[in-house]
Amino acid sequence: MTVIPAQLIGTSRPCDLCRNAGLSFLGLTLLVAATFAAPDLDKTQALAQQRYGARAAETVAAWRQLMEESRALTDQDKLTKVNTFFNRRMLFVDDIIVWRQKDYWATPLEFIGRGAGDCEDFTIAKYMTLQMLGIGNEHLRLIYIRAKSGSRASFAHMVLGYYPQPTDEPLILDNLISSVRPASQRPDLVPVFSFNNDGLWVGGAATSAADPTVRLSRWRNVLERMRQDGL
Repeated sequence: MTVIPAQLIGTSRPCDLCRNAGLSFLGLTLLVAATFAAPDLDKTQALAQQRYGARAAETVAAWRQLMEESRALTDQDKLTKVNTFFNRRMLFVDDIIVWRQKDYWATPLEFIGRGAGDCEDFTIAKYMTLQMLGIGNEHLRLIYIRAKSGSRASFAHMVLGYYPQPTDEPLILDNLISSVRPASQRPDLVPVFSFNNDGLWVGGAATSAADPTVRLSRWRNVLERMRQDGL
């Protein structure tokens, strides 16, 4: 996980993915990465209405408006707007309550449809939104971290990292914190590994620890479901 200081969130519950998986998450089967087609947001909005009702369709419409209004902005402003959109509109709720499963990675449509999700769901939705806004994959990673909160034991969490350049300090988008901050201003975070559509980085490695054409099984599964959702 290049240049993420070991001082990197949190003030809340552990995410199910992270709480249950820990480093064993790295043992999940690695699979071929997906190739993205252009999103069909008309289909996504229609599915929101069909599956979840008018309120979900309205939220998808607001999401689309956010993206339309943000396309010409700087990357920094895109990060702020996307982080704020999801942090304000969605509730942070455990998978066992939302999905009746210990660990479920929701697509952005499922996340918006339920109006709630855990840290992975926030992170995935922000990642996909920023990609649709034209931010290249080389700038974005989903980061699994250990978060420290006061005197309590550290807990597992996931955030999104934006890297201006691959070796730069990342900016952190976190569903527990309203502002986008540099990793150096998040001493409560300790990175474990990060990944995106191109590869997986472990600890302080300068290069990907996995072939860039392979992907974690749970990640591949959510990508396949996103394509079915029009994303």
